[in-house]
Amino acid sequence: MKVLFIGGTGNISTIVSQMAVECGIQLTLLNRGKQEVDLPGVQWITADIHNPQAVETALGSKTFDVVVNWIAFTPQHVQADLDRFLGKVGQYIFISSASCYQKPPTDVIIRESTPLHNPYWKYSRDKIDCENLLMHAYREQGFPVTIVRPSHTYDRHIPVAIGGWDSYTLINRMERGAPVIVHGDGSSLWAVTHAEDFSRGFLGLLGHPRALGQDFHITSDERLTWNDIYASIAAAVGVKPNIVHIATDFIIRQKPEMTGGLLGDKSWSVIFDNSKIKSYVPEYQAVIPFHQGIHRTLDWFNAKPERKWIDQQAEDEMEDILRAYQALG
Repeated sequence: MKVLFIGGTGNISTIVSQMAVECGIQLTLLNRGKQEVDLPGVQWITADIHNPQAVETALGSKTFDVVVNWIAFTPQHVQADLDRFLGKVGQYIFISSASCYQKPPTDVIIRESTPLHNPYWKYSRDKIDCENLLMHAYREQGFPVTIVRPSHTYDRHIPVAIGGWDSYTLINRMERGAPVIVHGDGSSLWAVTHAEDFSRGFLGLLGHPRALGQDFHITSDERLTWNDIYASIAAAVGVKPNIVHIATDFIIRQKPEMTGGLLGDKSWSVIFDNSKIKSYVPEYQAVIPFHQGIHRTLDWFNAKPERKWIDQQAEDEMEDILRAYQALG
């Protein structure tokens, strides 16, 4: 099977790319070549997907059975792919987001039938608009789309709500005993999924004839509270965390830019029902519990000291919130 990944070197897609090659997929990555990743067996096309002329030149007469766009975020991005691939591909997979699901949720159980509605986060609303455009193309023109909605999926990132998840900032604070913020009382339920587990379900959808016109989320079935998540991170580091619980409403009053990530996603208790992906990909099973997966993430950081960079903006944001909270007395 010949597959094109647009992107393919990000937080989730890097390990998916690795596992795709291991499965015997003929994988080509189209991206700007900015990420330094080692992916033996992958063919590379260097171009900016948002430069149509450069992409047309780079792709030439190449054809693919499946195209996956990991970096489409707006209807304009999707429309460009519709123009480019309509009638030329057997399956197009759009990477959406589980944050598109209804907020506030009316049911703690999240299924693919849960309405898509997020008044708190423009990122999610743009993804919903992308989904609507693609499903219209499927219904009206037979465009062979499959929609996949990852939730909080990690590999080389620390899956936290506040603290700069793509840096070493939160771990550094834990190591030096500085306070770390957990929104609310930390008791809401959440799902964090290792990218290797996600990959098992995702790769089973590539070339799947019954997946056309369908949508899926792919998450772990492990049910954790935010207190559990932070406790597992601290245990992996070998420290006792200095956790400060602060109400979500207070946090976003101090930092309105956090509204999307909190009220638009991580502040609600959710349990994802993975029955649908398991019915299409019977072998799918998330097998990496978070208390083990976080050790893999820390091993990656520890392998090269330069990876342990500190996000000063995230550090300053936490300090600002903590000062405002402490001022309450």
